[in-house]
Amino acid sequence: MPQRAEIRARADALRARFEAAGAVRVETSVLQPAEVLLDLYGEDIRARAYVTSDALRGEQMLRPDFTVPVVQMHMEHGAEPARYTYTGEVFRRQEDDAARPNEYTQVGFEIFARQAPADADAEVFALIRDALSPLDLRAATGDIGILKAAVQGLETTEPRKRALARHIWRPRRFRALLERYSGRAPVPPSRAALLADGDPLARAAPLIGLRSKAEVAARIAALREDAAATPISAVQVDLIDAILDVRETLPYALERLRDIAVDMPAITEAVFCLQDRIEALDKRGVDVGALEFEGSYGRTQMEYYDGFVFGFYAGTRPDLPPVATGGRYDALTRVLGQGREIPAVGGVIRPGLLLRLEDLA
Repeated sequence: MPQRAEIRARADALRARFEAAGAVRVETSVLQPAEVLLDLYGEDIRARAYVTSDALRGEQMLRPDFTVPVVQMHMEHGAEPARYTYTGEVFRRQEDDAARPNEYTQVGFEIFARQAPADADAEVFALIRDALSPLDLRAATGDIGILKAAVQGLETTEPRKRALARHIWRPRRFRALLERYSGRAPVPPSRAALLADGDPLARAAPLIGLRSKAEVAARIAALREDAAATPISAVQVDLIDAILDVRETLPYALERLRDIAVDMPAITEAVFCLQDRIEALDKRGVDVGALEFEGSYGRTQMEYYDGFVFGFYAGTRPDLPPVATGGRYDALTRVLGQGREIPAVGGVIRPGLLLRLEDLA
């Protein structure tokens, strides 16, 4: 296994490579305010992060990644356009896989630019690919933006669209909601009984917890409204499934998605963005004819990715995590920018894993 000194040396070399590409070196605190991440991702983030409490600063979280603090830094006082690079430890719980480290080093490269998003996507991908070129890694790509556009184009209520969009990164929950909203799955008995009761609050036990009676009543009203909504059509569910089932090299994936767009025009603009990205990647010498695209790729990564997503994997070691991952996160800048926003894309490399694979080669 690589030693810490070796990992730090490789991390410094990778960061210098990104600096040579025009990135400014930045540092972020290891301890981050937990409130920001909890607001972004809800309580789910607690299962993946280390949280502590400070009498003066409140809940703090050991840095689970760099993107959120880098975005905060840029939105507070960054110039435009901007390129950043960084390196340091991140901390993730691994309750389902004790063999994976819960502390490891990342090196990253981020671009904040309003012009030519496809070119920025291609630049980040190509820089990381070149840094990993000594290894024969499998590259995978996807586009969360296409699935988000498909959800927004569904002929259903806005609350249902919001719920589906919120759970894009939770495939099982997304599927359960889609099955329920389309009428393919029965209403849970407890909910059916609640909806059948003319005045469920009249016989309810005394309220406990943080919700007021008015909030509970509003929730019941929302459930009644949802129950009365027209089911999502089987045709539209099949189109969502068709997008998720796309697994081709980029040119063939583009053709398949164009065909789907004929019946689901809501994804047309996102498909044009994919076409622009393919052309930008080709200009940077990426063999797009051999590059994989998966319609469902990126749905189990951090929830801020909302467009292009990618990863590099050791094909002979499927048990290992990706050596590098990245993607576009435009919406995150809007959330953290307090009224300001700027398109952004970036990626990270795990130098420790890179060294380990080199030793195995």
